Amino acid sequence: MADQKTLMTRGKMKKRTWRQAVVLTAVLFATLSAVWSCSRRQGETSNPVEFSHAEETSHDRVKITPEELQEFGIRLAKAGPGLLEIHRDLTGEIRPDPERMAHMVPRFPGIVLEVRKRIGDRVKEGEVLAVLESNESLTPYEVRSLIKGTVIEMHLSRGEMVSDAEHAFVVADLGTVWANLNVYQIDLPYIKVGQKAIVEDVEGSTRAEGVISYVSPIVDDETRTATARVILPNADGRWRAGMFVTAQVITERVRPEIVVPKTALQTYQNQTVVFVKDGDVFRPQPVKVGRTNLTSAEILEGLLPGQVYAAEGGFTLKAELLKESFGGHED
Repeated sequence: MADQKTLMTRGKMKKRTWRQAVVLTAVLFATLSAVWSCSRRQGETSNPVEFSHAEETSHDRVKITPEELQEFGIRLAKAGPGLLEIHRDLTGEIRPDPERMAHMVPRFPGIVLEVRKRIGDRVKEGEVLAVLESNESLTPYEVRSLIKGTVIEMHLSRGEMVSDAEHAFVVADLGTVWANLNVYQIDLPYIKVGQKAIVEDVEGSTRAEGVISYVSPIVDDETRTATARVILPNADGRWRAGMFVTAQVITERVRPEIVVPKTALQTYQNQTVVFVKDGDVFRPQPVKVGRTNLTSAEILEGLLPGQVYAAEGGFTLKAELLKESFGGHED
């Protein structure tokens, strides 16, 4: 019996040892597999990073032949100083010139017998606008225009009783109009009489240059704006009273060391760049932009005097650069 128990005990110990060996083998295999897999992944990711870095350097240039420069409309220029006009943007409205307006009032109260002119009609000085019958003398008399211009208001109709205290007609000479610009308090220190102003309608189809002739000394209680006035010639009638307009008022003229047209500025890899010519290739040169206006920009850093750059056509160079970069990744 003792021998039998001893054999059974030894059998159980052998089974336990075998199981432990199996478990240890499995753990060792899993560990080796994990290490091998990790090493493989690291090896797979390390090569593309170096390859990508090499590609970035090799694709930092774009070669353009003289024939392609002309074909693509790429215009070259040398970096240097230039005049930069700094402006303030204002909004406003076209108004008739009050000094070129006339209000016609009936001389006597009476009945309107005839209305000969209406809103929009052009009239000459002394031309008959309406015929009234006096209540006192029962005699017809004429209401005549005091100036040459356009009827912009009419406040009577045939058969109506009118008094001698009412404006029957308003005639305006619209050959010259005012652009009344709204100047907020933040802009007031910069707006002065004598400054050049470029006035446009909202569509940008009508444009004219003028000069600030007046800045109001008070600020409106409701709008909290002052008024700056630009007198505009209007012989062709393109500026209509009541039109909404915008204006760029030139507040400062400076001459920085480096000025480039805005067409030279491109965005590449989240940076503002100018394409600089090095021999027969172009490269994107990051720059720091200072003051700007509608057409030009001051360059504070990144561009040296005398460097040749693409003043126009930079977008084409950028497209070629990106095309070559994408082509390299596909290989």
